[in-house]
Amino acid sequence: MIRKIGFLIVMMSGVGSTPALAEHHSAFDKMKQMVGAWEGKLTRVTGEVVDTRSEFRLISGGNTMVETLIEDGVEMLTTYTEHDGDLVVKHYCALGTEPEFRVASESEDQVALKLIPDSGYHAEHHSFVAAMTYNLGAAAEGSVSVDSIIMNAGATEGGTAVIRRVQ
Repeated sequence: MIRKIGFLIVMMSGVGSTPALAEHHSAFDKMKQMVGAWEGKLTRVTGEVVDTRSEFRLISGGNTMVETLIEDGVEMLTTYTEHDGDLVVKHYCALGTEPEFRVASESEDQVALKLIPDSGYHAEHHSFVAAMTYNLGAAAEGSVSVDSIIMNAGATEGGTAVIRRVQ
C-alpha cells in the first residue's frame, strides 16, 4: 500500500507543472529579439512614407510569437512559430489574403522569408505579401529594418520599414 501511495505521489507531481519549452530553429530564436513595441516609418517603393507600429509578444509558453502590426492606420496580425524545425510565418493581411512563409535564407543578422511554393496565390490574380526580410543587425541597439515585396493586382510593390524599439 505504501508503494502505491508513493507511486501516486510521484505520478501526480507532474500535474500542473509548466510544460517544457520546445527546442527552436535558429531563425525563430533570432526573431524573438523583436519582442516588445516598435515604431517607425515605412517608405513604399512609390516614395510614400507612412507610420508603422508593431508589437511582438510571446504566447503559448514561448512557442509562438504574435505581431500586431498597424501600418498607415490599418491593423494586421502575423504569427511566428515552428513546425518540424522550420520557422513558419503566417500573415493576416489587409489585402484580404493570408500568405504563409518559410525561411529563404538566414545569416547572423538577417532572416529572409519567402512565400511557400504551394500557397495558391498568383501574382496575376491575387494581392499578397510575397517576401519579407528582417535586418536584425542593430536590434540589440533598438533599430531594425524590414523589407517587403508585395504583389498587388499584378504589380510588384513593397518598401522598407525602419523601426525603433519603444518598449
